[in-house]
Amino acid sequence: MDVNQMSFNPMNWRQLCLSSPSTVSVWTIERSNQEHCFRARSVKLPLEDGSFFNETDVVFPQSLPKDLIYGPVLPLSSIAGLVGEEAETFRPKDDLYPLLHPTMHCWTPTSDLYIGCEEGHLLMINGNTLQVTVLNKIEEESPLEDRRNFISPVTLVYQKEGVLASGIDGFVYSFIIKDRSYMIEDFLEIERPVEHMAFSPNYTMLLIQTDKTLTHSGEICVWWLEDCACVSKIYLNTLAMVLACCPSSLSAAVGTEDGSVYFISVYDKESPQVVHKAFLSESSVQHVVYDQQGIFLLVGTSEGKVFIINANSSSSFQIIGFTEVAKDILQISTVSLLETDIVKVMVLSSLPEAGRSRLEMFTLPTLLPQVSTTFADERGRLKDEIIHKYLYELEHALSSAVLGFQSNQIYGFCSQVPYICSYLLPEEEHTGIYILKPYKKVQSRQYGPGLLYLSSHGLWLITIAKCGILCIRDVYTLETFAWCRSHSHQGHGIQSMRISMDGQNILVNGRDDGTLVYLKWKRFGGHLASEILDYYQKLLISLSSAMDKENHYLSTTPKVSVDLGSDSEHTKQKASTDLSQDELVLTDVKKEIPWIQQKSQEAIKKEVNLFSKKRKEIKQGIKSLSKTILNMMEENDKLENIAKLDQQEFGLDLEELERLHDESQEEVAKIIKDVEMHNLAKSYLAELIKEECWNSMAVKGQALKCFHIPCVVENFPMKARTVEELKELERVLQQKKIEAECLKLRKEIVEAQSGVKLIKQRHEEDDEEEEEEDKTVKYSNLPNYLLGSLSTDFGVDTSLLSSQLELHSREEKINQIILLKDIIYKVKTVFNNEFDAAYKQKEFEIARVKERNVRIREIILDLELEEAVWQPEFEDCEKPERMLVVQDEEITAHKHIKPWHKAKELMVNHEKEHWLLIQDASTRLRALMDMMGGVLEVKKEDILRMVIPQPAFMAKPDAVWTEEERKQFKDYEKKVKELNEERDKYRKSLEAELKKLQNSIQESTQAFDEHLKRLFERRVKAEMVTNQEELKISNLAFSLLLDEELSSREKFLNNYLTRKQHEKSQTSEAVRKSREDLDVYKEHYDNLLAEDKVMDRSFKKEFSEIPGHQVDILYKLFKRRPRISKQKTHSETTSVVPFGELPGSGKLNKDAFAQLMKAMDELDNISNMPEGLDPLVWNHFCMTRRAKVENEQKVKQKAADLLEMATFLQKRVEEEEKVQQEIERVFHELILLQEEKVRFQLNLTIQILLKQGQVELENFQLVLEYSDAILINKNIIEDLNSVIRTQGQKKVASMMESKDVHKRILQIEWEHKKMEMEREDLNQKAWDIQMLFFSRDRQKYLNEPNYEALISIQIGIMEQTIAVLDKTHKKNVENCKKLLKKLGKFSNQKDIANYALSCNLREELVAVSERKDICNAMESRFCHVGQAGLELLSSSDPPTSANQTAGITGSKLTCEKIVKERYENMMQQQKLTNISKQQAEQISILQTEVERLRMKTFPALVPM
Repeated sequence: MDVNQMSFNPMNWRQLCLSSPSTVSVWTIERSNQEHCFRARSVKLPLEDGSFFNETDVVFPQSLPKDLIYGPVLPLSSIAGLVGEEAETFRPKDDLYPLLHPTMHCWTPTSDLYIGCEEGHLLMINGNTLQVTVLNKIEEESPLEDRRNFISPVTLVYQKEGVLASGIDGFVYSFIIKDRSYMIEDFLEIERPVEHMAFSPNYTMLLIQTDKTLTHSGEICVWWLEDCACVSKIYLNTLAMVLACCPSSLSAAVGTEDGSVYFISVYDKESPQVVHKAFLSESSVQHVVYDQQGIFLLVGTSEGKVFIINANSSSSFQIIGFTEVAKDILQISTVSLLETDIVKVMVLSSLPEAGRSRLEMFTLPTLLPQVSTTFADERGRLKDEIIHKYLYELEHALSSAVLGFQSNQIYGFCSQVPYICSYLLPEEEHTGIYILKPYKKVQSRQYGPGLLYLSSHGLWLITIAKCGILCIRDVYTLETFAWCRSHSHQGHGIQSMRISMDGQNILVNGRDDGTLVYLKWKRFGGHLASEILDYYQKLLISLSSAMDKENHYLSTTPKVSVDLGSDSEHTKQKASTDLSQDELVLTDVKKEIPWIQQKSQEAIKKEVNLFSKKRKEIKQGIKSLSKTILNMMEENDKLENIAKLDQQEFGLDLEELERLHDESQEEVAKIIKDVEMHNLAKSYLAELIKEECWNSMAVKGQALKCFHIPCVVENFPMKARTVEELKELERVLQQKKIEAECLKLRKEIVEAQSGVKLIKQRHEEDDEEEEEEDKTVKYSNLPNYLLGSLSTDFGVDTSLLSSQLELHSREEKINQIILLKDIIYKVKTVFNNEFDAAYKQKEFEIARVKERNVRIREIILDLELEEAVWQPEFEDCEKPERMLVVQDEEITAHKHIKPWHKAKELMVNHEKEHWLLIQDASTRLRALMDMMGGVLEVKKEDILRMVIPQPAFMAKPDAVWTEEERKQFKDYEKKVKELNEERDKYRKSLEAELKKLQNSIQESTQAFDEHLKRLFERRVKAEMVTNQEELKISNLAFSLLLDEELSSREKFLNNYLTRKQHEKSQTSEAVRKSREDLDVYKEHYDNLLAEDKVMDRSFKKEFSEIPGHQVDILYKLFKRRPRISKQKTHSETTSVVPFGELPGSGKLNKDAFAQLMKAMDELDNISNMPEGLDPLVWNHFCMTRRAKVENEQKVKQKAADLLEMATFLQKRVEEEEKVQQEIERVFHELILLQEEKVRFQLNLTIQILLKQGQVELENFQLVLEYSDAILINKNIIEDLNSVIRTQGQKKVASMMESKDVHKRILQIEWEHKKMEMEREDLNQKAWDIQMLFFSRDRQKYLNEPNYEALISIQIGIMEQTIAVLDKTHKKNVENCKKLLKKLGKFSNQKDIANYALSCNLREELVAVSERKDICNAMESRFCHVGQAGLELLSSSDPPTSANQTAGITGSKLTCEKIVKERYENMMQQQKLTNISKQQAEQISILQTEVERLRMKTFPALVPM
């Protein structure tokens, strides 16, 4: 739970309140001697409107209705299937209502709580009962301008008769509470939002904390570390962001929100002063970092610029330049070593879009302030190629990174995972972005994003994080050697850290708790201290001269005139608003310009002066060009509209025209893309709908309409059954067949056992068989009202269905549902087959009508009748696939045709018309040729069109006709009469044929309509059957669901019972322990009380040596107790302080005891001694009385503790009794649930078919005439009815009794079967145990008490052996590698020697060939010599000269030497090859041995 506020009850330290934005809980602390027990109770908060919600008990609901038809009504948690602890608090989403959100709380003297809520409600909670009361607000009439919207209190404190509350409007309000209402009054105006308020202990002062912190006022404080006291302070009157101290001088740099850096001199610690101000840019300063030697100050801004400033005050803090980095700067790290003359800088920034981090590194030489002009351009930007700027990226995000002193390693703190990683920088230079990989990764064991810092000598890596722990690690191993928890994680841990140069002082700043913690080493010495102290001494020696110089300069530097105010001025000063307009203009003129803007303006001025001539030339050219364009525009206005150009054509800004064109193209492309995506989405949706409703359907949905009546029949759309459904159906069918076969075999076994009796009673058997045949025939003829549906009317086999009266188990119900679904599928399939046949019949009828309509149209054309031909067609509902195809006539939008397409179409149409004209001419010629040929006979169909031509003389008058003409006229009339008679006969025949065709069409279509009407009735019956089967499936599914709910409820109750039993054991243990502690403490109390009584009784014996009257006086003084001033009552205390000390509080008891001892000192005074008493006796008496008083106080304290322990024990006993009651209640609930479950399993819901008219109705007078009625006495009917009722009740009772007996018999049979099966299982288990194979390993496992330890020892020995073998193997491998390396070197040397020898050999061979040529030449010369020469040559002298002989001999020796060396090399190589083969065999043997030893450690599984 995220706690926002925690407070103790001031009147009772045993009560503790914890509040969060969603809950309020009161904790009670119970004590028994030294044992403390915390008990938490949650407060039930009201709803957001202040009303209360009555929650029902989830575990034991009492108000649930009882449903006698659909089974028991269970809690929502059981319906949801929850069985764990979450079921106790489960509430559905519809039942969740928003509650009030508490913000603050405070205690009252009556131990009540006041709670302030975000919604503006004020609650009062009783501290004992936790009853919540919503206080009513009394509204007062106030002017509209004085009304303020006080919604939720930020803080609450109790005052007399109410509370003080503050909000975010800067006002403190007084809530005056009376009874259950309160009234709000203004108490104080702060002008700032109040964050916290608190009264002083004596309630005379009120502390108010606002949201305006010291950082907003720019307060800079100087603290003394020894006593942690504030030495001095200075105000900058602007929001200070960061601060850094200079290592080379007594100065500090402060970065502000307005983009300035203030340099403060702390040469005089008691009066720090601002010595310089640098206004860098208008963006806020986020980072201020000095390098280790204090040479440069690096300032990082929010806009991604890093400014480099000379850190020496003697140079007036010269701004050297800036470089641009990524905007989101996380950290700046520097490395400045004494032995180098450069400063390396690393900047870490985040890339949130890519989830990465970027590192930018550059180098600054120490001589940069002297040559800064060469390193920066005119605008102050440092050149990247001169400062050697490199970019790096990491594949994961870092929250902090520092550069190691070795300059080749980076340390980073991961932000997403708790790891600290180190990264190695590449040695070679690179361009672009280089991706760094982690070199070493160590878990930080600190959660939340953290920061890294390096010590002054670079050997300590300091990590801080959100958890509030500071760790100091070794920079090489990254292991922690010191850590400290300085802040709480609830305050979001540590924000920043600084360590002194000598490493002895550490300052840690909290993030949200507003604390600055000073850490110091407990033990600082040894190697760690010597390293950093040595480096510190070297650094001081190196910086001593520079520090003296800069400090002297700071001491003489005058104070800069900055608007700094005192503390009082800072809090009271307000901005003046009565300035004149001239003053405002003056302030605008004198507005300070940032340094970067100044450099930019200076660069612009230089550029303007440099290119002034060029600018003038360009301006003149633009003027002349504009004149020319104006003249062209004037000429354009005088032209006609067709020849005119648009105004845009005269635009000279080509870039603007191109930009507008690009924008229009982008807009068009965007619109096209949007339309394409919209069309794609529509197409995708259409495809999904088509796939779901059309493609996935094995039988598509269709309809059939009648031809003449408004009747429509639809088929059943059906999806194909999946493979899983078919497998499940096959399994159920196979199971049903097996059950049927088993039942048949059982009947045969029973019949075989009773065969002897059947032989003796053969006649009776024949009679019984006849009766059984009659019964079976009757059974087959019985109506299937128990089946619950009419599925048998569709020829569906229902023999495998179980009876509705036998569906008790879950598996039977599931199998029944699968079979019912199969029946529905078969019924729909049967009807769809009939529908398909009717559909084919309609297709045939439409085709036949089309065929007859051809003849009908011919007849109508011949008869010249104006009668429409009825042509039936399929509609869209009958052919639904036509809905998926879009026709051209359905598209209302005009198709966009390009101009060249239009021209092409016109050309094609023109050519087509020309071709048609040519075809018409040729057709006319052919027709004329056909007419010339004539016809031999006239067709019968042409009779109606035949016309007998009149003779030509009929144009003349009758009087001038000749006889021949008169005969021709008579023949003409005769032909006309015959033609008319033939025409009438043919017309009548056509009319008869037309009527016959129409009648046949009408009859066939009406017959189809009658068939479709019968099919419609069949459709209604099929739908009724499917509804009946689906109703049975719904009932079975509901019963399965209710069964699961009952099982979930039973599991939950068993789990709840287990938890309560565990809680009962804990409470019993707590009661036992408390009772034992109470007995022990009571014994101590009794002993102390007995000692007190012994001291009282032994008083006179102890003073028996003095006279009796003195003993009596001393005894009275012994019983006398001093009078103590009466303490103030609680009411008197609360008149001043609401929370006064209670009479029984520990502080008051201690004060009373101290006052008593002080009063005893007065009684022990010598002046109170009786006369004549020895002073020694008086001293002894005083000691005895003081011991008695102290013992009495101890007895009182013990009695109070004993009472407290007894109360503690009583509460534990009550808790135990409460838990026991819960357990008994759970047992009772389980018994009721089991009864309900059994009743539900036996009380089945069945579906029965009843014919219409067989349902009896009450109070319905069927007889309306009473002419033949008989009047009898009413008592006779009443007596007869009473007798009937009595007999009926007896019959019902006997039926219920027989039903219960039958039920009990079934239960006993089931239990008997269960016991038989358990017996078989036990016998089988016993046989398995007897036949179980026990190997030696298993026997050893059972006999050895510490088998696991033995196995671990063996594994350890094997691992050691393997380690030794691995070590030996590695050593041998290393030796072999060394030997091979040595042989390789030797081989290389030999190769070099061979190469040299081969070169020498080549030279020698050349020399030998030359000598051979010489010898050959000499021989040819000797051939011309005479016989004397021959005799000389044949003598014993050598034939050649000495040089030749020596050459031959040298070449032979060289060849032999080469051969010998080659032979030796071959032998050496062969020897090394043999050695390597032997070592390879040894290695393989060792690997085999290692594998054998490793496998030996695994357990062996012995087959049984």
